[in-house]
Amino acid sequence: MTNPFVPILVMMAVAAALTVGGIGASAIIGPKRFNRVKVANYECGIEPTPRAGHQARFQVRYYLVAMTFIIFDIEVVFMYPWAVAFSELQAFGLIAMLSFIFLITVPFVYEWRRGGLDWD
Repeated sequence: MTNPFVPILVMMAVAAALTVGGIGASAIIGPKRFNRVKVANYECGIEPTPRAGHQARFQVRYYLVAMTFIIFDIEVVFMYPWAVAFSELQAFGLIAMLSFIFLITVPFVYEWRRGGLDWD
């Protein structure tokens, strides 16, 4: 009888080997001709300002939008198990999810009224 963790360890070893192999192969095979355009910051299709040049910082707004996306993405991830086990949770599950949705909706409304979701 073998240890039940052996298949998991084998899978982790194969995943690690593929990861290291892929990174190593790209480092060996990949082109190494760098120019100013290839090493410049990419800011969502917006051309960086000439004065900022190569070392330009992202605007704080970029990070705020990213954090907003992560928060509401996590909200949806937490709703999947609730939807799967809805019939078994009954009233307690419904009350818990409604309070969770309320607690997430309050910052969403705040962000919306503050203009954080405007794309201008």
